[in-house]
Amino acid sequence: MAGRLEHFTRALPGFGEAVGSMIGTIRSAGVPDTTLELVHLRVSQINGCAFCVDSGTRTMRKNGESEDRLAMLVVWREAPGFTDAERAALALAEAATRIADRPDPVSDEVWAEATRHFDETALAGLVAQIALTNLFNHANVAIRRPVGAW
Repeated sequence: MAGRLEHFTRALPGFGEAVGSMIGTIRSAGVPDTTLELVHLRVSQINGCAFCVDSGTRTMRKNGESEDRLAMLVVWREAPGFTDAERAALALAEAATRIADRPDPVSDEVWAEATRHFDETALAGLVAQIALTNLFNHANVAIRRPVGAW
């Protein structure tokens, strides 16, 4: 499948720099990088963004993530090998991504569990990671960014 734009951040002056700044801010919020990467990959799976699933999986492998956890991420609720904090982050990521699926997308229960594991700054970073991943997923799907287009 051919892409529609080579890379939308290059076509929109200043956007790439702004995203880079956001990524730096998110990474400094106190959420472990592995958790941020799990969230990115899970949101990308939900949204069907092949480019982001490919790049996220490659990044996690490069950083030493196990094949078992990568394979089991789609069924993380039933799978062993995820910490309670990772599960809370993944529940928040799924709820905040599937906002049209229920009247109260991010329930008080999901939020309360996240607050057990993350302070306010980390929660803000986690929510920003979820939102930024959704932005990239939606943009990459719209422009048909091909898998492996680096």
